[in-house]
Amino acid sequence: MLYPQRLTQFTKEHTEAFAAILCGVLLFFGWFALHLNFLGWALLLLPAAYVIGGYESAREGLTTLFKEKELDVDLLMIVAALGAAILGLWKREYHLILDGGILILIFAISGALEGYAMQRTERSIRSLMSLTQDTARVLRSGREEIISISQLKVGDEIVVKPGELIPTDAMIVSGLSTVNQAAITGESVPIEKTVGEEVFAGTLNGYGALKLKVHQPPESSLLQRVIRLVEQAQTEAPPSQQFVERFERRYALVIVVAGLLLAILPPFVLNWDWETTIYRALTFLVVASPCALMAAIMPTLLSGIAQGARQGILFKNGAQLEMIGKVRAIAFDKTGTLTTGQLQVFQVIPTSGYTEADVLKVAASVESSSEHPIGEAIVQAARDLNWSRAVEVRAIPGQGILGMNGHQEVIVGKADFVQQYVTHLPSVLPHPALTGTPLLSKERGRGEVLNASELKDSADLLQQEGKTVVWVAQGEQVLGVIVIADEVRGEAARAIARLRKLGVEQIVMLTGDNNRTAHSVAQAVGIDQVYAELLPEDKLDIIRRLQKEYQTVAMVGDGINDAPALAQASVGIAMGKIGSDVALETADIILMADRLEKIEAAMRLGKRAQAIVKQNITVALGFIVLLLVGNFVGGINLPIGVIGHEGSTVLVTLSGLRLLRK
Repeated sequence: MLYPQRLTQFTKEHTEAFAAILCGVLLFFGWFALHLNFLGWALLLLPAAYVIGGYESAREGLTTLFKEKELDVDLLMIVAALGAAILGLWKREYHLILDGGILILIFAISGALEGYAMQRTERSIRSLMSLTQDTARVLRSGREEIISISQLKVGDEIVVKPGELIPTDAMIVSGLSTVNQAAITGESVPIEKTVGEEVFAGTLNGYGALKLKVHQPPESSLLQRVIRLVEQAQTEAPPSQQFVERFERRYALVIVVAGLLLAILPPFVLNWDWETTIYRALTFLVVASPCALMAAIMPTLLSGIAQGARQGILFKNGAQLEMIGKVRAIAFDKTGTLTTGQLQVFQVIPTSGYTEADVLKVAASVESSSEHPIGEAIVQAARDLNWSRAVEVRAIPGQGILGMNGHQEVIVGKADFVQQYVTHLPSVLPHPALTGTPLLSKERGRGEVLNASELKDSADLLQQEGKTVVWVAQGEQVLGVIVIADEVRGEAARAIARLRKLGVEQIVMLTGDNNRTAHSVAQAVGIDQVYAELLPEDKLDIIRRLQKEYQTVAMVGDGINDAPALAQASVGIAMGKIGSDVALETADIILMADRLEKIEAAMRLGKRAQAIVKQNITVALGFIVLLLVGNFVGGINLPIGVIGHEGSTVLVTLSGLRLLRK
């Protein structure tokens, strides 16, 4: 079935966050009341904090116990906190009730953060929904009818007017147009589409009206598959997460069983009295509580997130901060990631007797009447030059554009198109380099002559490098060619080289663009492995293959077509400025300034976080072991156990805050 256009707003994470905040407030006032010896108020506020902060953990723990027949850390925390509270009431040491409340507060905060992260899937799908049409214009008995997308059937004919989103995957039966497929394939230039070719749902029709024939059910469209892939990839728990969950449940089971045995056996085995036995068992539950272990991880990751934000690196959750430091392979999208995603005039090659400025001015005179991205790039390059708009302009779809500039006809377009009007191809006096940086305004009109060559040979060479070559003629004379390209980011090659030095074993490019352009960009930035002409599901399959070989794989992208791969990757990284809404929602890390060198910074931050987490876990486990031994060998009392337990928690928390330092 089709995914609904609107999803119900889910507010569970807001409820959990509010509960954690309220629990903390009640604990603070409860502590204040104890400090002022207002016992009545303290015994009212602290139990309220228990109920509000511990409700969700208790519910989940009991659900796991009764439905899945397993124990987890949530239930262990509740038992430990209640044990501390009961012991505090029994011994009239009311500060122990506060200690139990702190245990609940820690887990309440953790639960709220987890709830927030779990909502990313729904937000991602809601962003994808904005690309889909609710209705389609279908032809019935020669008349147009507006019907719901869900009512479309295979064989229906639909009409898509210029500037409209295509409602479902279909085949063109009549018409000619350009279709902007950047949302699906990532191609930087709109593609000419004509009879017999397939168009995809969510892509944008260009200048021409199209009649389409539905050849597969709407729920099987490429965009709907993208939505399902995003949902599936985000809800699948990675192996590391599954391991942590299993460890938590086994740990909880061991502690609870050990606590029960310690509450029953010592009177029979060690001749302890029952008061001592219960006291030691409850102390055991408190000191064995995994709060120090939890504090060993979360404060460190939160500090790393804050440090990343200072550097323009937005981590959406702490797990990905840790994961980025383990990355062994990285996949890059091309358009908008390794390149700027915007077409620019890369070079102007005039023929003998003309300057670069002459070529640009003549081309801009007709392209100013075009809405094609190539035309917009030419007009932008000529913005500082003086030129007049041509008249009687007409575009020939897929070929070029013509118009009258003064008393002469201007022809701009493909080589074959221009040759229909100009039969002679003159020699060219080329710019010093056929590759380089985009043309700067100060360079226009002063190209330096090195040698003469045929214009056609120069154009062919540039096209082999993946660039688009536009021929410009006026009257019977070819003025030159304009080279259009999607500019490679200046920092891309340097960033990739530094990633290799950091230990990344494999760096690949995944793009929907053509093979020739992809290899040209890959060669420029130093990528060896290239996968071109990919659909979103193809990118997803390649990420899965890389994960089988390298385990931890990062994906860097910016478009809707990257969303499934971003979701499947161990770490999804999106470009913050130009990234699509769904890419930003799906990714785990966002580079706020679109600076590729920040990937290296994120990896270094992740490696530091890993090291600190390992140190903290060692310290936390060491304290737990010492306290457990002290409980049964040294006979430490509960206050000392709580001090040791809370002290270890504070110690590892402060250790985690080291990441806040530069």
